[in-house]
Amino acid sequence: MAEADSERFTRLYRDHYDRVLAYALRRAPVEVAKEAVDETFLIAWRKLPDLPHRALPWLFVVTRNAINSHFRGRAVDVLDAELHRLEAGVDVSEAVTERTVVLQALAGLSATDREALMLTVWDGLSASDAGRVAGCSTTAFAVRLHRARRRLRDALARVDVDDTTGPLSTVQEVR
Repeated sequence: MAEADSERFTRLYRDHYDRVLAYALRRAPVEVAKEAVDETFLIAWRKLPDLPHRALPWLFVVTRNAINSHFRGRAVDVLDAELHRLEAGVDVSEAVTERTVVLQALAGLSATDREALMLTVWDGLSASDAGRVAGCSTTAFAVRLHRARRRLRDALARVDVDDTTGPLSTVQEVR
């Protein structure tokens, strides 16, 4: 490959690796996530001339597909597994009360709502980029996100917690 391609790939890897890995870690165990990200950047290397100018959403889609491929035939959802641990009564320290409240509220949301919130709030994607990752138009995604935010606000209001200051800051961020 030409030196310019090598430099472009190095820049792509350096600029996006951490965000792609964070995206994968929310969806799969560490080893599976790292493997999926490695596969994603291998595919990116092979398809470098065809990559879109804004590559991050494309990288997320490839990573999601790699994780789904790994788990094909098995119903595995890492977020659901964590939510089940919370429901089972695992002791959670006061330092993570807000996280617990948000996870409890998220447990009541559909997978589609959780994905919309994760892509925009946790991954920092615009509605346009998140729509590409989710496989829908920007308008459809914006509607999906609006509804997911409303459902999360309602779910947070229903979660019973001792410290009411923690969830309120989360509700403000969702608006």
